[in-house]
Amino acid sequence: MNIAVIGAGNMGAGLARLFASSGHQVVIGARQPEKAAALAAEIGSQVQGGGIAAAVKLADIVVLALPYGAAAEALKEAGDLSGKVVVDISNPLKPDFSGLVIGHTTSAAEEIQALVGKAVVVKAFNTVFAQLLPREARAARPLQVFVAADDAAAKAKVTELAASAGFEPVDAGPLGNARYLEPIGMMNIAFGYFLGRGPTVAPAWASF
Repeated sequence: MNIAVIGAGNMGAGLARLFASSGHQVVIGARQPEKAAALAAEIGSQVQGGGIAAAVKLADIVVLALPYGAAAEALKEAGDLSGKVVVDISNPLKPDFSGLVIGHTTSAAEEIQALVGKAVVVKAFNTVFAQLLPREARAARPLQVFVAADDAAAKAKVTELAASAGFEPVDAGPLGNARYLEPIGMMNIAFGYFLGRGPTVAPAWASF
């Protein structure tokens, strides 16, 4: 797959490394193109890096590895996203991490869908800490990725992407279910950073 990772922070860097090592063509886009280019060079010659619009043009799947508050500006810079699959990994956190700025009647994913025109938004990876992206960090047990979308073909692509990276994809229903996935992401942050568990925890849905 041709993947654009927008964002060069911890999640962006981790996802770019993971997808590249899983055999995908990866380009990193950032508002500071030199930062994206430096990260790409660090990962390897098979990865490109530059501006956001240039990265998006080369990709079929665009992963927004950004805080929710930065998404709107990045999407403006991205240009025409028609026909693209946009993966929203965010949780709409308050600045002090005390909760979510939106929820229950809408979600970050739905708000982003309203911004991207004819692109299709898929919610995924919002319950995974950056520390658990490397395969070796989750070698002991499967790690679930919840995938929510209204478009079956887009959901199938992101499900395939997650599986190729060694995750256990879980069909989480329509995009509106991001209203529930994002609070789960917030609870995971609470466990990881406020309840002493550390950033190597993740939720899982089990059958008995």
